[in-house]
Amino acid sequence: MMKTVGIIGGSGFIGSYITRKFLKEGFQVKVSVTDINKSEKYQHLFDLKNSENLNIRGFRLENLDILKEFIKDCDIIIHSGTPFQLAVKNPQTELFDPTIKGTQNFLEAISQYPQLEKVIFIASVAAWNTNFPMPAEGKSYNDTFDENHIRFSSEQSHPYAQAKFMANQVVIEFINHNPDPPFEICSVSPVMVMGKSLSSREDSTSTGLQFLIKNKIAPDDFIQSIYDNNIPFAVVDVEDVAHATYSAATRKGLHGKDYLLTSETYKVWDIHLMLNKKEPKEKAKIVYKNDLAKTDLGIQFRPVKETLHNYSS
Repeated sequence: MMKTVGIIGGSGFIGSYITRKFLKEGFQVKVSVTDINKSEKYQHLFDLKNSENLNIRGFRLENLDILKEFIKDCDIIIHSGTPFQLAVKNPQTELFDPTIKGTQNFLEAISQYPQLEKVIFIASVAAWNTNFPMPAEGKSYNDTFDENHIRFSSEQSHPYAQAKFMANQVVIEFINHNPDPPFEICSVSPVMVMGKSLSSREDSTSTGLQFLIKNKIAPDDFIQSIYDNNIPFAVVDVEDVAHATYSAATRKGLHGKDYLLTSETYKVWDIHLMLNKKEPKEKAKIVYKNDLAKTDLGIQFRPVKETLHNYSS
């Protein structure tokens, strides 16, 4: 019998690739979108292979009753629905409320459905270090970081990073208070996610950031400081994130794990060159390490050069 996966935020930049992967693997896929009337945000999903097994629902995570209705017939549920935005006027209403309250609602909803097999959170490197792409306090740009390191958070960090960190703490607390749940929970924490979008939307932060770096555009002081200081970024391919998510969702014995998803690190001007299909001036470094994801999830992360060339193709 065909299994059902529910993907909160399954039409976004990362979510679309996760949706594609589960459709390809023969799942019944339910995707939630925040506004069902904005069909341009999810229409591209119906072009995917096996899209006859796709169902789109419109609701916000703040609506607990509809969320429960969405979850009740799922075998696997994936939360990829937190807002990713860097230009913020009101951090509380735009980021903290939907990210943290949404996660709390989601946890309350899943705890009522013991038939679930797996719950996956798409977290962020910010759940490990809110200073990203800058180093965590006490580290230099060349110091490596993996899942054995202590998580670092600062109130001086970008509100988006703080919101992701706090949401992840809510998940960790839930796991600690529920040591023997009927389903497994685990998280994946991607670094800077890059690659080609499956949709033609122009309001995605991830693809927008690639566009800015490719064209040397600085719309604000935050981006300008990244250029001025030639900040190094750890990068991961969006398709590798989807494959890791699928693997985490379909493998047993991973409860409570939180995997860093990362490939190589390059300085921003080398990322600019590669987005324009030129050679980087410096060699790649490994700063954020991916050994645990490679071992447990069986993922081979593609080189950043390949990812950035794909974006422009």
